[in-house]
Amino acid sequence: MSDHNVTPLRDSQGPQRTLLKGQQTRAAILEAALGLAANMGLEGLSIGALAEVTQMSKSGVFAHFGSREELQISVVREYHTKFEEEVFFPAMREARGLPRLKALFERWVRRVSMELDSGCIYISGAVEFDDRPGPVRDALATMVQAWQAALERAVRTAVEEGHLKPDMEPLQMVFELHGLILALHHDARFLRNPGALERVRTAFERLVGYYATPAGQQLMSGAPRAAAKPQRKARG
Repeated sequence: MSDHNVTPLRDSQGPQRTLLKGQQTRAAILEAALGLAANMGLEGLSIGALAEVTQMSKSGVFAHFGSREELQISVVREYHTKFEEEVFFPAMREARGLPRLKALFERWVRRVSMELDSGCIYISGAVEFDDRPGPVRDALATMVQAWQAALERAVRTAVEEGHLKPDMEPLQMVFELHGLILALHHDARFLRNPGALERVRTAFERLVGYYATPAGQQLMSGAPRAAAKPQRKARG
């Protein structure tokens, strides 16, 4: 009997298809959860609310996360992944030093500006969990610290490249950069100030100008470096 006439006892691809479908379903739930958390905060997330939005059963949503806390942590991680994809990785393609630091900040500003009608989970999460110890707060803090560490590395690289003064304190600059973003979020989202984006970019230029070396200032202004002047011959 030919092998072509043998009916397989089971679909060998079945487990893979089930796994893929499960991953796709989980990704769809996470996407919906991100939308809810952006508008309602992490505390607004619940298995029931997510089941209603995704038109799934509570047991179906629960099967993918197991608890509300695990759902919140998964949302924090997913938000961080998207933040890296939109802000960190593209900026890392820029030249080392101030061009890269400027790209990191500019992409950060753009992301905040796109979240004005919803909200930044890093910022809203800090308000919700600043005094509430636990796994969700730990996840949030870990992600924010990872981003601040990336900014610090970018600042230190700018020092190494001769764009920022060698005696400047990188952590102080990171603190000030974060402060600019918080001010942007407050004025643009809460006060609806139409000039907030221009002001935060002006503030960034001033901040960099304070720490920049002459070479760094030329780089930020876009001016070409001045050629060395030839020495005049001494008259006999």
